[in-house]
Amino acid sequence: MSLPTTTEKLMARLTVEAFLAEYMLALDADRLEEWHEFFTEDGSYRVTTRENAELGLPLDLMSCKGHGMFKDRITALRTANIFEPHVYCHIPGALRVIDMKDGVVDCESTFTVVRTTNHGDMCVFVCGRTHDRVKLGEAGPKLVTRTVILDSRQIDTLLVIPL
Repeated sequence: MSLPTTTEKLMARLTVEAFLAEYMLALDADRLEEWHEFFTEDGSYRVTTRENAELGLPLDLMSCKGHGMFKDRITALRTANIFEPHVYCHIPGALRVIDMKDGVVDCESTFTVVRTTNHGDMCVFVCGRTHDRVKLGEAGPKLVTRTVILDSRQIDTLLVIPL
């Protein structure tokens, strides 16, 4: 088995960066019904805190596994959850490729999310880092896992929209 070349690593990084930009733009544009399409059929998503991650605690603020749970989450958001309407603006940070193996890229990046309410109030809602496993395939990149690790252990309101 040969190691990926520098060109292969660079192309994988550019592909993953473009893919994650599309992911964030879809969320920011309220195209939440597309959320599951960014993941493999059995993909998983979790949001946890830095403290829980560092202590190895399995406590999540949000967790989904498989397209069915992703779709249910968005259906509940649209029909059952009561929350102050708001939008996100994801500000991505640098992406670092950790490993590439068998068409899967393990990477991490930092991010900040600014939340804007219908009244026009803006604030830094969350910031932290993500650990992603992205499968590169003929159908395009798909997230196998996305773990969002928030720097703070508390958020000032309900976390309803995915990060």
